[in-house]
Amino acid sequence: MLRTYMRCITLAALASVWSSMALAHFPFVECHQSTVDIVCQGGFSDGSGVAGVTIDLISYDEEIIASKAFDEQSNVHFKPYNGEFYILMDAGPGHTVEVEWHEIK
Repeated sequence: MLRTYMRCITLAALASVWSSMALAHFPFVECHQSTVDIVCQGGFSDGSGVAGVTIDLISYDEEIIASKAFDEQSNVHFKPYNGEFYILMDAGPGHTVEVEWHEIK
């Protein structure tokens, strides 16, 4: 009887760990250079969008060059910047993404 009870507790504990792992999702941002602008699209691995989330274009001197919010399609456009920079999306604790200027094709 004790053995059965311990198995049930172990299975319940494992189920709670697995279910919390299933709820975990991570943010992503993909940027590319269009003919005119830098275009970034963001989202979460669970398929949800990031409309309204702020994203910044920041120089390596830590100066915010541009700050925008993703549109309803989870897209944002930045004017090109001459110099080294990175793009930062901060959607809350544990949900930040940086894209370096040399990663943008």
